[in-house]
Amino acid sequence: MTTIYDVARVAGVSTATVSRVLRGSDVVRADTRQRVLGVIEALGFIPDASARGLSWGRKGIIALVGLNRGTDEIDIERSSLMFIDHIVHAAEQVLRGTEYSLLLTFGTRGEQFDKRIRALAAKADGLLLAEEILGPRELRSLTAQVPVVVIAGNPGQAAADAYLSDNASGMTALAAHLTGQHRYRRLCFVAGPKDAPDAVARQAAFEQAVAATPDSGIDQVIYGDFSEDSGVSAARILLGRTALPQAVACANDQMAIGAVRELQRAGVRVPADVAVTGFDDLYPSRIIDPPLTTVSQSIHELGRRATHRLMARIASPGLAPQAELLPTQIVIRTSCGCRPQ
Repeated sequence: MTTIYDVARVAGVSTATVSRVLRGSDVVRADTRQRVLGVIEALGFIPDASARGLSWGRKGIIALVGLNRGTDEIDIERSSLMFIDHIVHAAEQVLRGTEYSLLLTFGTRGEQFDKRIRALAAKADGLLLAEEILGPRELRSLTAQVPVVVIAGNPGQAAADAYLSDNASGMTALAAHLTGQHRYRRLCFVAGPKDAPDAVARQAAFEQAVAATPDSGIDQVIYGDFSEDSGVSAARILLGRTALPQAVACANDQMAIGAVRELQRAGVRVPADVAVTGFDDLYPSRIIDPPLTTVSQSIHELGRRATHRLMARIASPGLAPQAELLPTQIVIRTSCGCRPQ
């Protein structure tokens, strides 16, 4: 029976190089890759998945860990792809055709979930963390155990690779549009969870941009959890006030859509009575009535780049951690008060 050692001997390379070629690693030169593949075909070598896992210390598993946000899914969350769904699809697309399978797990913050993550790390070749689920100390400890890449995490942490969107520039542009183009002066902000780096960055950018505009102010900040249901709850709080703000900026599209629909159920016209905006540019934001003015971020690209980086880190564990900031762009529709474009 032909073995990996036979392939390495005939190709004139190490067994480690053969293993990298078989798992699709980027670190092998193109001419070496072709030579090894030619020898594999000539010798009729058929690698055994379980033997590869034992000999290389590989398990063939990439784990993606995410947080459960909100309670029950409602409406668009049952029928459309949300943020985490796009990340999952991007990761699976990168892994397609490799020897790796994608394992998903979700939970809520706490010691029990931390234990689950540590147990999962022992069963996987690498972890994708969607949001900064662990504290700095726990994250450093985890990266010493297994390759880790964080998506939508804190850009200030230096323990692991981080891929995130430029929340600040996107939300600053949105605030400038509301206060400059429309001259809204009484605004409300529906913020995301206080433990989500994306939410914190978006709120800070919006508050700073509004504060820099003369005569403009934020009447109220309402905290949600990124779910559509928490947008509904935010709208009910606003409906209990004596007067509505001129504009409601939400930290993501799901909350914005929930707010729009609850306001409309109460007979409030959007945007004639109050403007509403979001962040993400999820597909449902384009088809609701009125279409949602929002900030577009490339969620799929976040997941794709993060997965590629994790694969590179598995192949070369000594890579220095890096942070990559992906651009965002304001998308003008009609929920802010603009005419259809």
